[in-house]
Amino acid sequence: MNGDWVKSGKVQARITEDGALEVRCTGLTTQTKYYKTLLKEFFRKDFPPLRPGYGEYSVHIMMEYTGDPPWMDLDNLAKALLDSLTGNVFDDDHQVARLLVERQQAEREGIWLLAEAME
Repeated sequence: MNGDWVKSGKVQARITEDGALEVRCTGLTTQTKYYKTLLKEFFRKDFPPLRPGYGEYSVHIMMEYTGDPPWMDLDNLAKALLDSLTGNVFDDDHQVARLLVERQQAEREGIWLLAEAME
């Protein structure tokens, strides 16, 4: 499964060669809680079961937009995405020791994230 993308609807994810979880979600909404539900369902139904780790994690989140930046609080987006990873990647989001959340203009709108265990 390493490197192979698993796709369902607006979500695709894979485990990288380094063992990190990479996720892409197409489209944007200002309703950040939408992502929590969308990703939790994806991990429950479509992605092979993950075993939550118990160490510290680094998470990088990128919101990609077209046109003007959407009126969206990045901290709320991060909280929804971290909640969606809880129980799948890590046991609790307090394990996130490094968090980078940013936005950038892109050709397509969506969310990208990379979650990896820290050594």
